[in-house]
Amino acid sequence: MSGFSFTGGPSRCNPYWQEFAKCYSKVSHPSQCANQRDDYLECLHHKKEKARLAAIQTELQNRTLEDLQEYKKKLDAQVEGVPVRVGLIPPTDEAK
Repeated sequence: MSGFSFTGGPSRCNPYWQEFAKCYSKVSHPSQCANQRDDYLECLHHKKEKARLAAIQTELQNRTLEDLQEYKKKLDAQVEGVPVRVGLIPPTDEAK
């Protein structure tokens, strides 16, 4: 049951528990309160929220990796055929 929090007030999930308990007391079959039960359990454990955040993080990492690979391809295409300069010899007017 969801009663009081550590500070003495109602717990953060108390409204969901009350909603679930009210539904449970009015129906003949417990499966009719599945939505209220799911809301209460999500409030307690945050499983759906954690799964959503993990999916977002994975997608962000994949996009970042794809963007970096695309950027590397663009740079490689620009650099292809251009001699690499170390900077030890100053460029002449012909090379500019």
